[in-house]
Amino acid sequence: MQKNVAEAVERAKKIKLIVFDVHGVLTTNDVIYDSEGNRSRVFCHEDGFGCNAMMLMGIEVAVITRKSKSVAARMEDIGVKRFYQEKEKVLKYESLLEELGITDEEACYVGDEIIDIGVMKRVGFAVAPSDAKKMAMEVAHWITERAGGKGVARELAEFVLEAQGKWQPFCEKVINKGW
Repeated sequence: MQKNVAEAVERAKKIKLIVFDVHGVLTTNDVIYDSEGNRSRVFCHEDGFGCNAMMLMGIEVAVITRKSKSVAARMEDIGVKRFYQEKEKVLKYESLLEELGITDEEACYVGDEIIDIGVMKRVGFAVAPSDAKKMAMEVAHWITERAGGKGVARELAEFVLEAQGKWQPFCEKVINKGW
């Protein structure tokens, strides 16, 4: 599904907050069970880099998902402090806007499923992975080339930071001073 890239760039220029769903966005939607019945998920290393790039360049990163020990561990590992285990995504999103003093226009939400559409319709920049469900793609302003769990946050970081003129300074910082 083709989207207007020029419009997406204009929307990305205004972003101060990016909120991610997890399952189908930061993971592939696969759930792995070990022999003891413990669940785990696979995360893409690139997405941690993407989240860190955005945070380093002044963009708030948040995650709203259902309760999950493995997701909580991953968010702690990559330094995402705004991690919320909530069923009511719209309510949590509204409280985030209030807490940060930003508007819908300054927020981005990345979702792939019906449960994400309430927030996606509100934000200034709605994004869906390339393998998102049809309804999520229809409300998205931009669709990544990457599928969920395969580097969506990394791709989005480069897109947003490039739109805001922050990508090159980020690259120079990492190249010259390390990570």
